[in-house]
Amino acid sequence: MRLAKSKPRSSRRLVAVLVAVATTLGLVGSTIGVGDADAVPGRTYWTDSCGMPTNGAFGNKSMAPGKVKVRIWSRPGNTRTVIMLDGMRAQYDRSGWEINTNIQRLADRGVNVVEPIGGPASFYTNWDAPSNFNGQQRTYKWGCVIDRLAVNLRHGRAGVPKLATKGGKFAIMGLSSGGNAALTHAAQRRDLFYAAGSLSGYNFLTAPGMRTMLRVAMLDVAPQPWNIDSMWGAPWSPRWPQNDPFMLINRMHGLKLYVGSGNGFFGKYNYPQNMGDDLFKGTPLEMLALTQTVAFEAGARAQGLNPMTYYANGTHAWGYWQDMVWNAHRRGFFR
Repeated sequence: MRLAKSKPRSSRRLVAVLVAVATTLGLVGSTIGVGDADAVPGRTYWTDSCGMPTNGAFGNKSMAPGKVKVRIWSRPGNTRTVIMLDGMRAQYDRSGWEINTNIQRLADRGVNVVEPIGGPASFYTNWDAPSNFNGQQRTYKWGCVIDRLAVNLRHGRAGVPKLATKGGKFAIMGLSSGGNAALTHAAQRRDLFYAAGSLSGYNFLTAPGMRTMLRVAMLDVAPQPWNIDSMWGAPWSPRWPQNDPFMLINRMHGLKLYVGSGNGFFGKYNYPQNMGDDLFKGTPLEMLALTQTVAFEAGARAQGLNPMTYYANGTHAWGYWQDMVWNAHRRGFFR
């Protein structure tokens, strides 16, 4: 049997150089966090759905009826726990945080990580009615789910383990629509949360034009559009200011706050193969998040609060949110 001749050493060197150059230029695709095996393995739990549909409108048979899937990374001896909320395009199998980042490694640094699964376009809130644009059968109750999950994690009941708290309270963070939701949950349930972080969140929802912008964004959520009118009702409904972080600043005194955003310009996590999506979605979304974050920061400081802030180059993309989480950790946000 003849063995195939090996490539000349110079050829192998050339291939290695080309791969290195391609990787440096972003020509070889990569996903943030993938390949970083978690030192603490994640565990799957199921918790009460507060009667809402856990499968959205689309009947995903892999989901347990009446339950919400939760992924948890924890270590004995950890002293803090953070609940991490996903964004508008949340999936039903895993959180985007697990798919696209390495923030689960916080569990190796004293902070347990809890990731609820599902809730695309939900804003992690209680809706007024099912979304009739996509045939949703029952009303979202994510506000109930998140707050009840925190209560159950504190006591170790209803299908989830007991996790470390700071005086009986948790930190909560989210990205994009999950960012403003994190601030809202913390402001409304001071008995459950000691810290809240919004990463590229929409923190001034009652600002002129915001409802129209959000309507357009929710029409673009795959696989079918969501009707924003089913969430908090008409623009004049009192539920809009009740769920607007900017309007809740006076209830945030004593909370540890962290808000961050990119500026919409391309940075180190914008790769050529994602150019179109980054340019036409990532850039405008992040520019909007920037204006909302700056407005919230100004409002918070005017009322005597001192939020941690993070501003950098970047678009609406996972790599930048991962950096924000680790920046918050380094600066003592979870302590």
